[in-house]
Amino acid sequence: MKVALHGLALKLEFLKDVQALFIALERYQFEIFVTKQFDRQIRMHGNIGLSYAVLDSKKDMKAMDFLISIGGDGTLLDAVCQVGSLETPILGLNTGRLGFLATVATDKIKEAIDHIAKENYQIEDRTLISLQSKRKLFNGLNFGLNEFTIHKRDTSSMITVHTYINGEYLNSYWADGLIVATPTGSTGYSLSCGGPLISPEAKNLVITPVSPHNLNVRPIIVSDDSEISFEIEGRTEKFLISLDSRSTSISSELKLSVRKERFHARLIKLPNYNFFDTLRYKLNWGFDMRN
Repeated sequence: MKVALHGLALKLEFLKDVQALFIALERYQFEIFVTKQFDRQIRMHGNIGLSYAVLDSKKDMKAMDFLISIGGDGTLLDAVCQVGSLETPILGLNTGRLGFLATVATDKIKEAIDHIAKENYQIEDRTLISLQSKRKLFNGLNFGLNEFTIHKRDTSSMITVHTYINGEYLNSYWADGLIVATPTGSTGYSLSCGGPLISPEAKNLVITPVSPHNLNVRPIIVSDDSEISFEIEGRTEKFLISLDSRSTSISSELKLSVRKERFHARLIKLPNYNFFDTLRYKLNWGFDMRN
C-alpha cells in the first residue's frame, strides 16, 4: 500500500513522533510518500534518517491509498485541499491543540497503523461546502470542509448580507459577518459565534451571523440540498470571504452562492472512536470544576 504524509509545520518536539510513524509504516512495508510542504519541514531539521519519495503532482496523489495529516485541524483542512475530488481517505495525527478532526494522539501511532494495515477501520464521508461565483477564487480550490464566511474588512463598520435560500429571501443580516458551516464545521467558528453543534452524518448546513446588530437574529439550520446566495452591502466596496483558513478580498458587485460539493472528504474512523466521546472530552462536558 502507498501512504502520503502531509504537514504544514514540524516542531522539533514532534520529530520523535514522526520517526515513530515511519517505523510503524515500514513495519508493514508501506511505500511512504510526502507532500512538498512536508518535505520542506523535514529537511529544515536536517538529515534525520527518514526514507521517502516526494509527491510531485496530482497524478502522484491519485496513486495513494490513504493520506496521514500530521498537525492540528488546520493541517487536516489543508490536506482536504491536497486530495480534492480524488477522495483519498485521510487520517489525522494530532500534534496540535484541540483536535476535533485530527483525532489520533501521538501515543497511539503504532496502534493506529496496526488498525490501518489490518483494514480495521471505517470511512466517514464528510460534506464539503462549494463556493460558486463568476470569478475564479481561491485558485480554483472553491471548496471547504468547515465553513464559508463573509467578513467585514479590518475595523470597518458592520456589513449587510442579504441572504436567499433557493432564490427565496431569508434575511438581511446586519453584522460583522456571516458563516455557512457544514456539520463538521459546526464545532469550529460557527460554534464560537453561538451556532449549534451538529453530528457529522446530518444532512444540513447552518447559517450563523457574526456579532449581529439585532439580538433576535439567531442561527438557522437548512437542508444541505439548499443553494444559499448572497448580496453584500457596506460603507466600503471591499469585503473578505474565506473557505476554512483561506481568505481573499472581493468587491460588493460579485455575486456569490454556496451549496453542497459533489464530492466528499473521506475521514478514517478507527475502532473505539465516537464523536460524542470527543465532544465530551474536548468541551469538558460532565466535568465539574468544583470537584
